[in-house]
Order: sequence, then structure tokens, then C-alpha cells
Amino acid sequence: MRMPRSVASAASCLALAVILASASGAVSLEPELGSARVVFQTNYGDIEFGFYPDVAPKTVSHIFKLVRLGCYNTNHFFRVDKGFVAQVADVVGGRTAPMNDEQRLEAEKTIVGEFSEVKHVRGILSMGRYDDPDSAQSSFSILLGDAPHLDGKYAIFGKVTKGDETLKKLEQLPTRREGIFVMPKERITILSSYYYDTKMEDCQQENSSLRRRLAASAIEIERQRMKCFP
Repeated sequence: MRMPRSVASAASCLALAVILASASGAVSLEPELGSARVVFQTNYGDIEFGFYPDVAPKTVSHIFKLVRLGCYNTNHFFRVDKGFVAQVADVVGGRTAPMNDEQRLEAEKTIVGEFSEVKHVRGILSMGRYDDPDSAQSSFSILLGDAPHLDGKYAIFGKVTKGDETLKKLEQLPTRREGIFVMPKERITILSSYYYDTKMEDCQQENSSLRRRLAASAIEIERQRMKCFP
């Protein structure tokens, strides 16, 4: 089917704009989130995030296992630098509760640096590490602003999906500076954590809706039957 000339012209202009923007680096496709979600319940509110399994599969697997083992419970955010990052402490030294052998074994593993072209913008999750690019363990940062100087140097593995209002609360807390770190004066505790699967939740909602529709249908069938066979 032939398009009207005005539509074809507009489409051509749009296509050219996308090509030019892409060439200049202005367009960046966001990676797809997996269906798993993790929620950190802090003393200032909840923060939910999802993972980029296609971008950093080993990192995602490691962090998700740490969550499933409860390793982040009683841990804390040791760093809150407004407009930059809120960083979760390494669980080995950051928890107040003792670790069992299984938790410690997983927490002490180091993960190969899975660096990508995903950009460090607000809400992104990025692994902490030492100078060795393959030294990441369990500490990670939540970006509180754009930080292009980190791009390609730290492994991005997910993003915040809910809880920006909590991040804004954290940014308002009083801080102190220790060397290069801006740290909160109060402890920001991860009281507990849990995870769920959005696909499973969608299925449960669909099943619930289907059950309601079936129940309504059964009532209507019974009503019609009573009309025919009083």
C-alpha cells in the first residue's frame, strides 16, 4: 500500500533523525529486564530492582543468589553521595548479623568484570570493585545521577524499578566526608530483602481473573437454566 506523500516524507525525516542521533551516540537502547525482582526493605523505605541477565549474566546470578541466601539482610548503605551514588556495603563486613558457612562462601566469591555499553544513569545498579577489574563481590552502587565517567569501567547488572522516593529520602540525610567517600551520619539499614517473579505474579492475576469470569459464567448459566427449568 502506497503512503501519502506527506506521511512518507515525515517517515523519511524521522528515519534520518534516528540514524543521525544513533551515529552521534544520542540514542541508546535500554537492555531488557528479566522477570525477577528484588526488594530491599530499609529503615527509610523500600527499593525494588530488576536485573539485566543478557548484559551481565554471571553478576546477576551471583547477586540473586546472595539475595536468596539472605546475605543482604542487616547490611547497610555505607555511602550516599547526592546526585552520584548510594552504595551498598560488602556483606562480609557490612552485616550486623553473623553469616553462616553457605552465605560466607558465596559472599567471598569474586566475579569477572562484565563491562558493557550500558550507560551509568540514575537508577542503574553498578558493581563495586577494587583496582582489579575482576574483584567485584557483593558491594554495588545505585546511581543517583548520570555518571558517564564510570561507563565501561564498572559492571552494570540492573536498575531500580520502584523506590525513587526512598532514594530521594537518602539523598537528604546528613553526611560526612571520609577521603573520597561521602557517608551518611546515620546507619541506613537493609532490614530485610525478598524477591518475586513478575511472570508468576502476572499468571496469578490472570488465573484469578479467569476464575472470576468462570464463576460469573456459572452463575449466569444457572440463572438461564432456572428460567428454562423452574
